[in-house]
Amino acid sequence: MSTVIAFIIIFGALVFFHELGHFIFAKRAGILCREFAIGFGPKVFNHKKGETVYTIRLLPIGGFVRMAGEDPEMVEIKPGFRVGLLFNEKNEVNKIIINQKDKFPDARVIEVEHADIEHDLIMKGYVEGEDEEKLQTFKISPSAEFVEDGVETLIAPYDRQFASKTLGQRAMAIFAGPMMNFILAFVVFVLIGLLQGIPSNSPVLGKLTPDGAAINAGLKEGDIVQSVNNAEISTWPDVVEIIRQNPNKELQFFIERNGEDLTVPITPNMQMVDGKETGIIGVYQPTEKSPLKSITQGAKETYLWTKEIFVMLGKLLTGQFSIDALSGPVGIYVSTDTVAKSGIFYLMKWAAILSINLGIMNLLPIPALDGGRLMFFAVEAVRGKPIDRHKEGMVHFIGFALLMLLMLVVTWNDIQRFFL
Repeated sequence: MSTVIAFIIIFGALVFFHELGHFIFAKRAGILCREFAIGFGPKVFNHKKGETVYTIRLLPIGGFVRMAGEDPEMVEIKPGFRVGLLFNEKNEVNKIIINQKDKFPDARVIEVEHADIEHDLIMKGYVEGEDEEKLQTFKISPSAEFVEDGVETLIAPYDRQFASKTLGQRAMAIFAGPMMNFILAFVVFVLIGLLQGIPSNSPVLGKLTPDGAAINAGLKEGDIVQSVNNAEISTWPDVVEIIRQNPNKELQFFIERNGEDLTVPITPNMQMVDGKETGIIGVYQPTEKSPLKSITQGAKETYLWTKEIFVMLGKLLTGQFSIDALSGPVGIYVSTDTVAKSGIFYLMKWAAILSINLGIMNLLPIPALDGGRLMFFAVEAVRGKPIDRHKEGMVHFIGFALLMLLMLVVTWNDIQRFFL
């Protein structure tokens, strides 16, 4: 059960912060965000606050921010429609009643002749019960709402829609999702440094493993190594190197403990590493706690893992890895189970690596992913005008279908690898 909880927390956090990036920069650009969702499929939970409905959906395989104008607007009012109108104190329409008009006895019912709810924000029509031959014009409030089946939905004037924003604003709203994954990874690495400490190069023994050669020889955490077999030691890598080079050979450790000099004989155990005999005594590298160094270490770890993931992608593209090397949700769950057994800091590091991976994957120029959309923005910048929305939508639809197919293949491979 603990693995299930860990998986839900990690995966949920990665998706949440990714979508939060989209949401924050879309709101900053003035885009109406209708829904902030974690997961896909049927709604499990929803809560409306302000303009946005916050939802948790059944299938925990991603999330989305539904921005006005990205999809066809949900309500289209055509000539001949009969709608009810309610007004605010400025005599502007602030509610457009689509059906169940009998529940709103104060509404003025009109037969629509013309409606422009995106640009001019006006509606023209004939009012029932009044001079039905006189065409009247009504000003619509920018914050007006449709009311359909008792559900209120904000209208989306064009200046609140995604397409109305500058190329830079649209690109930033899309790029902000992957960006937040890199920021999240950096923050997690910094937290690990603050809580656990960061690796130190001083020749001081860190934690000792149970039943290791070091603890059996009488060494203790905090011992300062001054020399080994009369060879002077000044850094932690010096300690590691001499141990690795002498498997099953007795070494004389000259150490300082609480101001007292001691000589401790120890024989490193032999362990095969990359097909080579290597010495090991069961001692971890020492750590130190420093806010400034934790920030530096967080940036370094983020960079190194980003580089490593790009290297792995390169190998996949050049055929050095096959598709069988990829893991989906099942593989990530199994790996999370393994990492969780090693402790909270290993789990935090795993979450940071997954966050970087999610950020990179989303930046790939693949249709339906953020990188695919950014690619279309790049083409728009070169052409000086956007690509036809219907054509772009079709490309993204095909890309999404192929991604779902890939997800099924990867998931099946994971099931075969781990459970069959």
